[in-house]
Amino acid sequence: MCQLANISRASFYRSWELRAPSEAEMELRDAIRKASLANRFYGYRRIAQVVRRDGLDVGVKRVRRIMRDDNLLALRRKKFVVTTDSEHRFTVHPNLAEHLVLDAVNQLWVADITYLRLGAEFVYMAAVLDAFSRKVVGWALGRSLQTSLPLPALERAIVSRQPGPGLAHHSDRGRQYASDDYVELLEEHKMVPSMSRAARPWENGRCESFMNTLKKEEVNTRIYQTLEELEHNIEEFIGQVYNRVRLHSALGYLSPEEFERQNRPGLRPELSALPAALSFPRHKEIYPDVQKH
Repeated sequence: MCQLANISRASFYRSWELRAPSEAEMELRDAIRKASLANRFYGYRRIAQVVRRDGLDVGVKRVRRIMRDDNLLALRRKKFVVTTDSEHRFTVHPNLAEHLVLDAVNQLWVADITYLRLGAEFVYMAAVLDAFSRKVVGWALGRSLQTSLPLPALERAIVSRQPGPGLAHHSDRGRQYASDDYVELLEEHKMVPSMSRAARPWENGRCESFMNTLKKEEVNTRIYQTLEELEHNIEEFIGQVYNRVRLHSALGYLSPEEFERQNRPGLRPELSALPAALSFPRHKEIYPDVQKH
């Protein structure tokens, strides 16, 4: 459009800010967020340059303010490997999920947090999935990234599933999941914490996949103005579409609820299952004579 009108993109965005300041601000925040997530080691000065290359006329101070408000902090490369983080005083738990062999529900839950865009603000969503069936068993929305966001999602999952002892709970190593309140709730219900290793987001791929599906098939298909409107539609999408009828290739093209019914004949899904077994890829290589005895 700018090429046809023979004007620069920067001029277009300056004019847009004067005519629709709220919409222009959200477009800028979205561009900064995407640039920050794509360039995790960039500070606000480099992010400002990336955004400017896309035609947005913005100063570095404004970029710094938005990144600070949205908690888009650059990751710093450390010269030495350290065992403590001055910004994170909580215990980081090892990754147990990668060695689990699942054959029933309530053996492994996976949890994650993502951001969702409203008409004039960003909000956050926490979700808990049963890794065996990919069913969403708990979720919560909020305007804060504090522990108060994922806690209700976990509590909702516990109430709906009533898991037995030994369930593994896998998440990233963020402070929300490593906090005292969250870990205490896990321990109260005899769950075992598990966390992805640093810079390995694919280790929580099941939950990441759900978040992408939610955005593509529900959130990004319309514009939400209020948190209440978003919450109502997400509840309908999860309860009526994702869990009940949406087909998953990883489940043999069954929905999560269909998959649970077929793999637990005669049993209620809320009943707890036995803890998952462990499998190590090099076990036969290290212990070749084990099966002979």
